[in-house]
Amino acid sequence: MARIKPQALLLQSKKKKGPTRISVTTIVLCNLIIALIALSLVATYRYWSRRSLDHTGSDFSAAEEMDAFSKKDDLPGYAILNTSKGLITVELYKDGSPEVVDRFLDLCQKGHFKGMPFSHVIKHYVIKGGDSQGLGVAEDWISKGKLRSQLVTSPKHEAFMLGTTKNKLENKGFELVITTAPIPDLNDKLIVFGRVIKGEDVVQEIEEVDTDEHYRPKSHVGITSVTLKREI
Repeated sequence: MARIKPQALLLQSKKKKGPTRISVTTIVLCNLIIALIALSLVATYRYWSRRSLDHTGSDFSAAEEMDAFSKKDDLPGYAILNTSKGLITVELYKDGSPEVVDRFLDLCQKGHFKGMPFSHVIKHYVIKGGDSQGLGVAEDWISKGKLRSQLVTSPKHEAFMLGTTKNKLENKGFELVITTAPIPDLNDKLIVFGRVIKGEDVVQEIEEVDTDEHYRPKSHVGITSVTLKREI
């Protein structure tokens, strides 16, 4: 039997193990499959990311609503006016005059009433806190010389009610008015948002201060600070 030479075996091996050619069609198909897989992954990622954001947003909105409700429910219901004559405790009408009470509370937190003087004191009528020079709501009543006994009493404006003047409120101002007698003819000018529940004697003491002919106190009397309370 004839023996095959090593060189011949080497040539035969090279012929058998020659490189396999890949067609262009196969390459294109592979690239398309890879592209489709990539697009599918991107679409899936965007879907779950958007769903996660929507879920988080809805949770945040619900949390905000619950927080807002909690804040509204926990609003202070009382204010303690620390005056130069003593303390006056006021119950706030959160349900009856919510917008005015909200503004009053906001101004209290900003220190608006700190150092506010009682600019006018009219015996058997009102004491008024603010910096205005005019009598405001009291002017018409005094100029016409009305008598309390001739007026129909309105429960809304009994003595020791806390209110603010409408004209100041509409002009983004805020005056404090405490009635010292029933004033039924101020319905169109005064917004009542609370009542004095403690410290009526302090109100009466302020009412007794000496005033000039324009009902302005001759000596300073005013509010030094305001403390808000949820409960008394």
